[in-house]
Amino acid sequence: MADAPQIPDEAETRARWGAFAWTAENAEKAKAVIARYPAGRQRSAVMPLLDLAQRQVGAETQTQGWLPVPVIEYVAAQLDMPFIRAYEVATFYTMYNLAPVGRYHVQVCGTTPCLLRGSDDVTAACKNRGMVKGKTTPDGLFTLSEVECMGTCANAPMVQINDDNYEDLDYDSMTRILDELAAGKQPKTGTQNPRRHTSEPEGGPTTLKEMVEANHDYRKEW
Repeated sequence: MADAPQIPDEAETRARWGAFAWTAENAEKAKAVIARYPAGRQRSAVMPLLDLAQRQVGAETQTQGWLPVPVIEYVAAQLDMPFIRAYEVATFYTMYNLAPVGRYHVQVCGTTPCLLRGSDDVTAACKNRGMVKGKTTPDGLFTLSEVECMGTCANAPMVQINDDNYEDLDYDSMTRILDELAAGKQPKTGTQNPRRHTSEPEGGPTTLKEMVEANHDYRKEW
């Protein structure tokens, strides 16, 4: 399960983020998001606006971003909703970070399919780079979290790092991905299995094989 975030000291947080406001570019994005909803329903924009705010914080801190309480208050005020309602959303979804994270937020899936396919090896690769679950490395590069299913069971084990998924992992491929990120490179996203393009069987189709080259009518065969 995901660990409870270690929320920073409130006084320090307010001193740093109490004057938060949209950048000119994000103000236009926020306006466009709110305009998607009918008058009086602007509170429906809370999720995309919280995401936008987190990304702005990330851009300012050179990290994946997080949501200080004053930033959540800012979003709630813009949407004319009680702070607690916006806070409920931020605390419910793990896509929102309630405490600072590193430049790369490494979220390792530990649910059964990934566990059976080797997520322990993926976690070991992270730990061998000095990562500790729920904490950020001293250099500020990586934050490690264990999360529940992220819907990529067919390509288990997998991790999500910021906005990207990395799938069909083992110890070596995870180590390579972390090395490339630390070097400022962009690793190949998606499956790391050279025998796959997305999530198809490694050896090719196992059913409906006649459909690979042309539309085949199976009805006479049933």
